[in-house]
Amino acid sequence: MKLAVWTYEGPPHVGAMRVATGMRDLHMVLHAPQGDTYADLLFTMIERRNHRPPVSYTTFQARDLGADTAGLFMQSCRDAHARFQPQALLVAASCTAELIQDDPGGLAETMGLPVPVIPLELPSYQRKENFGCDEAFLQICRALAKPMARTERVTCNILGPTALGFRHRDDMQEITALLSEMGIEVNVAAPMGASPADITRMGAAHFNVLLYPETAESAARWCEKELGQPFTRTIPIGVNATRAFIEEVRALSGSTLPVDDSRLRQPWWAASVDSTYLTGKRVFLFGDGTHVMAAAKVARDEMGFEVCGMGCYNREQARPLRALAREFGLEALITDDYLDVETAIEDAAPEMILGTQMERHIGKRLGIPCAVISAPVHVQDFPARYSPQMGFEGANVLFDTWVHPLVMGLEEHLLTMFREDFEFHDEAGPSHHGGKAQVLPQSAPATTVAADEGGSMPPPSAPPSMDNIIWLTCAERELKKIPFFVRGKARRNTEKFAVEKGLQEITVDTLYEAKAHYAR
Repeated sequence: MKLAVWTYEGPPHVGAMRVATGMRDLHMVLHAPQGDTYADLLFTMIERRNHRPPVSYTTFQARDLGADTAGLFMQSCRDAHARFQPQALLVAASCTAELIQDDPGGLAETMGLPVPVIPLELPSYQRKENFGCDEAFLQICRALAKPMARTERVTCNILGPTALGFRHRDDMQEITALLSEMGIEVNVAAPMGASPADITRMGAAHFNVLLYPETAESAARWCEKELGQPFTRTIPIGVNATRAFIEEVRALSGSTLPVDDSRLRQPWWAASVDSTYLTGKRVFLFGDGTHVMAAAKVARDEMGFEVCGMGCYNREQARPLRALAREFGLEALITDDYLDVETAIEDAAPEMILGTQMERHIGKRLGIPCAVISAPVHVQDFPARYSPQMGFEGANVLFDTWVHPLVMGLEEHLLTMFREDFEFHDEAGPSHHGGKAQVLPQSAPATTVAADEGGSMPPPSAPPSMDNIIWLTCAERELKKIPFFVRGKARRNTEKFAVEKGLQEITVDTLYEAKAHYAR
């Protein structure tokens, strides 16, 4: 654990809360100080839920540490059961409460409550949020799911969707409809939407559909071993993966019913004439391992992009991601430090980023368009409309989502043609945002102009550095002829070259000398 301004994952108790919040008739008692109740906002504000998570906090304070915090926890459990009457109770400690070692699981088991009590061991200082999801769902299955006779018709369980997941609600709806077309009923979908009573029926299904390995792979492997249920390995994101998923389900179920793909538009739209500007666009991908690996294949094989970098923040997916990156001729970036990601993106100078909300902020700073493909996400990525990532409709959504941030070929041509126009030049700003051209007076001295632009004229004696390099007007004009998506990298390389050569000013000749230098 480390302190950071931004973080890709919260502590593991947040993952357990995601599982509890997605389920029905389940309550969680979290041994935690008052400050840890902030987690409620993740669900009510970001996910726009109209009710609080089913979580009770002990909310001990500093003065309680010298008294009986164990008693406070036990009373919270009794109060939660009496008030909410859940079918089962989850108990865990937050990262702060872990330090006082009250053993919530052991305490709850001695209370004799008339419902199953499921203790969670969440090592907050070694593991993170996705582990908390995976572990919580695994322990719920181990406590409640039992072997039983299979249903008469072929059925399956859908595993993985949780609260606060990226498009989990819509993905589950899309895959449920796809399975229905194949004549396969969903026995239980869990954790999202399931109750503890539903979990006890999981053993009746013939196989499991694993949608999100980050949150349910451990449970799927446990069900395979203990309940004799095989599970799907293909994640149906993109056209090719969806078709491979259908074949995998057919092999497990014996289904031969056709699947209607008439609503699928992505392949033709990606290949049509007005979409040829997509071909060869360089993209950098970062997020959770599952979505990055799926998106990389879609970007290369279905959209015609060139993947110039990829990585993930969850180390549990590091091995398969590294293997896929080698297939792309890349070295995977495995880190949970957004500053490392920003540096990698800056060095790769892609034309587009496919990432999380963190990469969207990075893209804004670097002037690179970004589409969100993975959690963590902000409120705008929980849309009111139906917007899955999986299945055939998900492929259509991916095309729309990834295309919108890009400048179309015709737009790029017109922007280049009219780059000196009063409305369209680089300093004008987007007209639909009310941007206006910034016209500097011709008589303004260089020092005033530099100050207006947020800089200053360095004194003549100052040694050349990246902070005081002067771009002559002719060099700036020539720089603008370079395509916008690599212009930033060209500027940085030229400034670095000038500093190395001891040059205070950058001329047109300096610009082309730097280009020749870095082209060797």
